[in-house]
Amino acid sequence: MNTKASDEPQMPSKAFFSLVANPVKFRMFLLKNLPAAYFSGLKIESVNENKSVVSIPYKWFTRNPFRCTYFACLSMAAEMSTGILSMANTYKRSPDVSLLVTAIEGKFYKKATGLIRFICEEGKSVHQTVEAVLAGGPQSVKILSSGFNEKNELIAEFWITWSFKRR
Repeated sequence: MNTKASDEPQMPSKAFFSLVANPVKFRMFLLKNLPAAYFSGLKIESVNENKSVVSIPYKWFTRNPFRCTYFACLSMAAEMSTGILSMANTYKRSPDVSLLVTAIEGKFYKKATGLIRFICEEGKSVHQTVEAVLAGGPQSVKILSSGFNEKNELIAEFWITWSFKRR
């Protein structure tokens, strides 16, 4: 059987990873498209095809009256940790694949103070879901992002459901 290169599964784009690894380009993207993330100080600490780490600091813009990070800011960082893997798997795909958050669930275990890092290690699940979309129809995947404080204590978990479909 003769297989074309376009029929083989695409791995997440190295070009996409180099874009988000560039601090100036990424900060400009945030300022233009996600100003709340920009002003909150959200940062991608690391990303590859399997795992992403996104941090959010405790500061004036992210705090709540209870002297901890506002849950919406935590949610934003958790979503970014899953979304960056989703975007990497859909970047410059042919045919185009659209993505959308359709649900979010969260559990909080400790007060969020200091720098909080959200870790998502579900790149393979996202990749398999996007490949299934390209082979068939719309798909959804529920992705876990876990938030840890500077002492490496679990402070929150978010499950973000992403929906994918061909355009």
